[in-house]
Amino acid sequence: MEEFHLYSIILKITIFASIALNAANSQELGTPKSGGNNQEASYFFYQRSEYPRDCAEVKAQCSNNNSSGVFVIRPEGFDEPFEVFCENEVDGGGWTVIQRRVDGSINFDRSWSDYKEGFGFLRSEFWIGNQKLSFLTNQKKYQLRIDFENSAGSSFFATYEGFRISDEFSKFRIVSVGQSTGTVDSFIETCPSNMVFKNCSCQTSCENPDVCEDTCSAEDDESCICPGGYFIKGDTCVPPEACGCYLTGRGVIPDGGSYVNDDCTERCSCESGTLICDSSFRCDANAVCEERSDTFGCHCREGFEGDGENCTRNDFTDCYDVYTSGLRNDGVYNIKPAGWPGSEFEVYCEMSNGGGWTVFQRRQDGSVGFYRNWNIYKNGFPDTATGELWLGNEKLYYLTNQKSYKMRIDLVNRDGVSYNLNYDAFRINNEANNYRLETLGSFTGNTGYDYMAYHRRRGFSTHVVDNDGYYYHHCGAKLHSGWWYNDNNHCYDANLNGVYNSSKSVNGVALYNRGANTYTSSLRFTEMKIRPV
Repeated sequence: MEEFHLYSIILKITIFASIALNAANSQELGTPKSGGNNQEASYFFYQRSEYPRDCAEVKAQCSNNNSSGVFVIRPEGFDEPFEVFCENEVDGGGWTVIQRRVDGSINFDRSWSDYKEGFGFLRSEFWIGNQKLSFLTNQKKYQLRIDFENSAGSSFFATYEGFRISDEFSKFRIVSVGQSTGTVDSFIETCPSNMVFKNCSCQTSCENPDVCEDTCSAEDDESCICPGGYFIKGDTCVPPEACGCYLTGRGVIPDGGSYVNDDCTERCSCESGTLICDSSFRCDANAVCEERSDTFGCHCREGFEGDGENCTRNDFTDCYDVYTSGLRNDGVYNIKPAGWPGSEFEVYCEMSNGGGWTVFQRRQDGSVGFYRNWNIYKNGFPDTATGELWLGNEKLYYLTNQKSYKMRIDLVNRDGVSYNLNYDAFRINNEANNYRLETLGSFTGNTGYDYMAYHRRRGFSTHVVDNDGYYYHHCGAKLHSGWWYNDNNHCYDANLNGVYNSSKSVNGVALYNRGANTYTSSLRFTEMKIRPV
């Protein structure tokens, strides 16, 4: 169906009469007013005693005035006279105007009752009323004329012979309209059957459905465009389902674009107008599936970088880098110390006590055995950093030699009493130097005794590799542990990697006060960690 848009339209009927008088200002439609009681309308003395039945009779009786205006008529059989606008300046005059649209000032979205009785203002926009029109058109044979004006200001018209409508019982049906003549075909701009003529605006296409493209020319503010919900495809308008990359529930995906469902288990992409869906799509383990900017997708967690399908940690050298980046939650993070020859590795970061502590040892429940060989102590154990652990001497060497670090040791005895030892410097040497405890700074803490001083500058020993320097026995083998043992028959002041819950104080997770010659009971919790100075 072709459609056109008009700036004004006027419908009028006549029986080809002549001559009318001028009328007064426009009147509001409603209850008809008699001539004697109306102080605002213009009146004249009709040549006959009865009211004229239409504007053709008004013009015939008032032959001395050809002006258009508001007059009072009473169609044959109608109860009361009423006002109408008579048009006398077009095609011989005598036209009874039944409708006018010129500026949108009157709302035509009305009820049956409104259309029956009429509404609007006779000198602006109005509908005369179906009841009046029925009486009008059934008293004589009438011609209908429609005058148009388009957006460019061009005027044109159409006329129809034999116009008549029925009564309310027959729903005011158009009974006849007759043959048409006029100039309408040469002026009306028509649109293809799948477009509408309306105020020009941007439109979307199948190729680029998410972008509204401006299709208006600078000098034209109206155009043939696709109706709402339709897309341009080539030179025609189509519903979204006719676009090549239409996806139910999403709409049209632009060429080269993609869409991920709300649980990130499927991704559909548009490639050269073809929809391709991948149901094996999943987010990376370090990503979350969530909605951002009204679109679902995989997004790397805080501290990770990537496209959501593949996420890698930022290049942190220790937990202090993690802390200063804004990540303030305790947990497992990936780091890569300066010079580290391998890929990044997991560490447990503690963000209390100033934040940024890299934990390299923890004992808490005896779930992990610390009676290990040299290579295992070198590489670290176990695989996760969330429970009991030894980070690994090789990692600890690279960590403590990239910056100046301090160390903190937290202890809890079996009675639940907490202690801490703090050293303002800590560094170990490389494997060629037996991971020697090279630097141990000044001590502060609440233990009353510096338990680590006895191990300063000692090499690391395990039950096979003996670096304690004592000739008669092997501390690592004797105590079932790996540690920086000393060279006399006592082996240690701190034995934090000893046997958890041992029945013997000498090989347990214990401390020895050399001055008092006393052992502590087995410790419930130990944690060793470093942080840059």
